[in-house]
Amino acid sequence: MSDTALSSDKIGVGTEIPSLELPPINRTTLALFAGASGDHNPIHIDIDFAKKAGMPDVFAHGMLSMAYLGRMLTNWQSQAKLRRFSNKFAAITQLADVITCSGKVVEMIEQNGETIARCEIQAAKADGTQTLVGEALVAV
Repeated sequence: MSDTALSSDKIGVGTEIPSLELPPINRTTLALFAGASGDHNPIHIDIDFAKKAGMPDVFAHGMLSMAYLGRMLTNWQSQAKLRRFSNKFAAITQLADVITCSGKVVEMIEQNGETIARCEIQAAKADGTQTLVGEALVAV
């Protein structure tokens, strides 16, 4: 667990999850993610293919930003406390976009004998455009 993890008595509605800002998306990141994830869709790594599909260039895998959201959550609380994590893809992440992941606790619930923080989470570009919007359930 990271230094930013809070004890359950300090987590409540309104608690902000420490944000995670990533470096600008680049071709190397996309190639490495394709290899790590097994998602070799050429629209993410082949500029000619992307242009034939009507895109100006390659763009990031949606699951890359979801992985970043997962990293933000597990930097905050241990992976063992993560009960559910979901999102909707809202916008494309282009090359050179700087993504920041953020979230906050919006509700405290009891579920299966545990206290759970329901968190709204998002990944957004520097201009504020949300690329992913979702929620996580985290045991506290």
